Amino acid sequence: MLTITEYTVEQIKDPFNILSGDRYEFLLYLDVPEDDELHTDKGLALKVLYTVDGDKQLISNYNFVETETNEYLDFELEDDEKEMIEAFCRNNLNETEEE
Repeated sequence: MLTITEYTVEQIKDPFNILSGDRYEFLLYLDVPEDDELHTDKGLALKVLYTVDGDKQLISNYNFVETETNEYLDFELEDDEKEMIEAFCRNNLNETEEE
């Protein structure tokens, strides 16, 4: 099971108004048990592109990143993990700093 140890969230600006809705980038730092295939000694983070468009909120994209090397890792979230991450993003949108 993934445990989020810390995170940042930032609203992504669309200066040309090409995309509908708002986009947020979450960077979730994860603690992963050693027996999990996602475990790495170099640290693990999850970059999440989260979209809010009217009453629709969803994960548009995500990538696992090794924190020490900034290298992308080719893994996918399991359904229950994706639901947990979506709930986390939805519950922490208020942390964004509107300019």
